[in-house]
Amino acid sequence: MDNEATVTIELDDGKTIECTVLMIFEAGNDDREYIAVMPEGGDDDSEVYLYRYAEDENGEPHLENIETDEEYDIVSEAFDEILDEQEYNEMVATGSRMNEEDAY
Repeated sequence: MDNEATVTIELDDGKTIECTVLMIFEAGNDDREYIAVMPEGGDDDSEVYLYRYAEDENGEPHLENIETDEEYDIVSEAFDEILDEQEYNEMVATGSRMNEEDAY
């Protein structure tokens, strides 16, 4: 995919890494948005970073650290649920196609 969105993340140690945006999603009761990113060139086992996400009045994205363990738990659980749902939907879609092919 050549059109993947990317962001540059500055880590706590001052290093910067280029990351691919996996998704922007809502989590928690306040409908705050979060972003999930993965370092470019990573494989399926690469670490995923989660941040608060907002856009300023000009549409420029701003990422903020998640401050508490409680907030992080809520966000990571929401992210995992989204991934589980996507995986399930892919399995159902693949299963439906396989069943259609078997019918012929």
